[in-house]
Amino acid sequence: MKFQRALLSGKRFKTSQFQILLADSLTIFWGDWLDLRVRVVQVAASGLISPLIYILAFGLGLGSSIKPGSAISGNYDNYLEFILPGMVALSSMTISFGGTTFSICGDRLFSKTFEELLLTPIHPLALHIGKMLAGVVRGLMTSGSVILVALLLTGNWNFLNPLFLALVVLNCAVFAGLGVIVGLSVRSLESVGLYNNFIIIPMSFLGATFFDPGTLPAALKVVVYLLPLTYASIGLRAAAHLPLSQFPWYSIPILLVAAIALSLWGGYKFAHQQD
Repeated sequence: MKFQRALLSGKRFKTSQFQILLADSLTIFWGDWLDLRVRVVQVAASGLISPLIYILAFGLGLGSSIKPGSAISGNYDNYLEFILPGMVALSSMTISFGGTTFSICGDRLFSKTFEELLLTPIHPLALHIGKMLAGVVRGLMTSGSVILVALLLTGNWNFLNPLFLALVVLNCAVFAGLGVIVGLSVRSLESVGLYNNFIIIPMSFLGATFFDPGTLPAALKVVVYLLPLTYASIGLRAAAHLPLSQFPWYSIPILLVAAIALSLWGGYKFAHQQD
């Protein structure tokens, strides 16, 4: 009986801790949402320009010379269909990372309000999750705009199926988590540009957004499959155009593990942050 009572007490304690962590995370998120909600159109449109340029230049321009069954699989009617899921992945990555990084940098380096956040009696992991959730919402705003463009161009309603949307959320979580870590690490906005130039831009082109990684030489495959965007791109492409039996299910746990690992790292950074 004593053992059962101790076990029940431990379960209640763990449940209580989880509820507190969730409530604190939502509190931090709500603070960012109050700022975001007045800029919904601006945020949604800001990350739409680059995907639209890529769609026009590659999908409608260069794409007319790329035939299904040669450079891309015969599962697609044209190159535009092939790159649209990659554009969703690309836009969600860019805004989730950039918006989160600049938001934290603004609080740390300019408004000087970040110290107040660090002094709040909230678990460091909740601080990270709250900021990450705000980044996820930013990414969903922009990727939602790209999905709308994809629906208008293709009429493919699979862009709204639950599996596709779940992958978009996971991709946003990964890069929003990375954005939190970079935002806590940099000492100037110039440093943010370095991270963007050496991580985000190369990943934009190497993350299987414009090509099928299966066609690459083995040495390049190793590099491409080390990038989380690759798993988002191939997963979104499969969810939008391929039958469920051909879906790469490994992409979901890989993105989930990456998001969890970045959350733990972000919690550690918050716990040891000194501004």
